[in-house]
Amino acid sequence: MWNNIVDELEWRGLIYQSTPLDLLKERLKERPITLYCGFDPTADSLHIGHLIPILGLRRFQQAGHNVIAVIGGATALLGDPSGKMAERDLNPEELVKEWAVIIKEQLSQYLDFSGERPAQLVNNYDWISTISAFEYLRDIGKRFSVNVMVTKESVKRRLQDPDAGISYTEFSYMIMQAFDYFTLNERLDCELQIGGSDQWGNITAGMDLIWKKKNKKVHCMTFPLISTADGKKIGKTEAGTIWLDKKRTSPYELYQYWLNTDDRDVIKFLKFYTFLSKEEIEELEATHTEDPGRRVAHRKLAEEVTELIHGKEEMLGAVAASKALFGEGEITAINSATFESLIATTPFVELSATEPLPGLVDILVISGLYPSKGQARKDLTGGGIYFNNQRITDPDFTPSNENLIHGKYFVLRKGKKNFKPGVVR
Repeated sequence: MWNNIVDELEWRGLIYQSTPLDLLKERLKERPITLYCGFDPTADSLHIGHLIPILGLRRFQQAGHNVIAVIGGATALLGDPSGKMAERDLNPEELVKEWAVIIKEQLSQYLDFSGERPAQLVNNYDWISTISAFEYLRDIGKRFSVNVMVTKESVKRRLQDPDAGISYTEFSYMIMQAFDYFTLNERLDCELQIGGSDQWGNITAGMDLIWKKKNKKVHCMTFPLISTADGKKIGKTEAGTIWLDKKRTSPYELYQYWLNTDDRDVIKFLKFYTFLSKEEIEELEATHTEDPGRRVAHRKLAEEVTELIHGKEEMLGAVAASKALFGEGEITAINSATFESLIATTPFVELSATEPLPGLVDILVISGLYPSKGQARKDLTGGGIYFNNQRITDPDFTPSNENLIHGKYFVLRKGKKNFKPGVVR
């Protein structure tokens, strides 16, 4: 089974760059391979841009290979210049250590650390922090040509900008990542490094170091950096980054993000971000091509990725909330956490808990759904207004505390799709 993984990745469109694939395929015919991917703790959560390499490790593990997740506790202290046009701010060491613990926990959700071929989790701080400056220069730095290093894309772009430049610290990042690959090859017989395509220069530097010091050939592979059909970087929205931590991006927000995928991207993202089979995806593609308006593929993508990240219960809650907000389900199915995420990320109505609740006509005007009480009354009597999914036709209706969800929340809806959440506090 392990020798089919490259074909699987090729079909999914996940291989962007690699050392010769024919050589890797030949190697995989012999026995399972040990591979690694690194994750620098530069924030208190990974985001969905990290999912492709994380799932890459998972795909290899499910195919029977030995995977290593490396927490970049040391490299995060240096700053990776890849994809950056300006010097990164250096984070305090203690903060990076705290983030490293969080990242370890997040990675544990996606990789099996207790099965027949358990994944391994290591921190490069354990070996990089023990190197003396003398050893670094003599045993590692000596193997690198500055002439070659400045041709790497991550460095070249910065050197071309006279106002940005690059510090020696970030310039040496490539050497430290190369030393990771060398160390893992020495200690764990690691023969393949994977990562995003912006890491190609750093990854091949590790391959070159192993060849120069050990005269041994190893392999490299990168995944594409994902952008949407309109050119936006995956996971970047006007509201901010889509995080894997539900305290930063709620399951409902995550579900909505994938549900609103551009029609042109949905099949590609099903291949990239789910473990659905070729047959299942081709069936969804046929349905999508026949009638994109049914959004069958979109819902499947949103359900699969939300469940992958947050579990089935949270996924079902996000689905229920999505339906309820658009009048297709029971509004009480929306839990307090989802209401709070709605209030944090969308325009909402806030009423005072210390004063009597105003009439619905007044609330509609306060919410901005209507410019005047007259227009609000007209639509109310016409049956176009809903309070917590209940059609209200009485222009004198005044909600009470008993009408609130979880004692404090409510949803106004005008017609089918125009809704606004509210809170009393």
